[in-house]
Amino acid sequence: MAEDLLALVVADPTVGHGQACIRGTRVPVSVVLDCLADGMSDGEILAEYPSLTVPGIRAAAAYGARLAREDLVPLRTAP
Repeated sequence: MAEDLLALVVADPTVGHGQACIRGTRVPVSVVLDCLADGMSDGEILAEYPSLTVPGIRAAAAYGARLAREDLVPLRTAP
């Protein structure tokens, strides 16, 4: 399932200066991780960033977990 979630994380040089973002949004993964670190609930994050979905929040967490293991995580470019 983590691989399915990671498919929601993309880097597009024309969006957010190429930072990892949640597919279909302009919300950087780092912003979602900051929200989670601040203790925000899924509902609070979704209220703040309505273009996100719960799977998008989970994708950000999965991406952060992979990075914490120091694995190289190649990103797909947005279509």
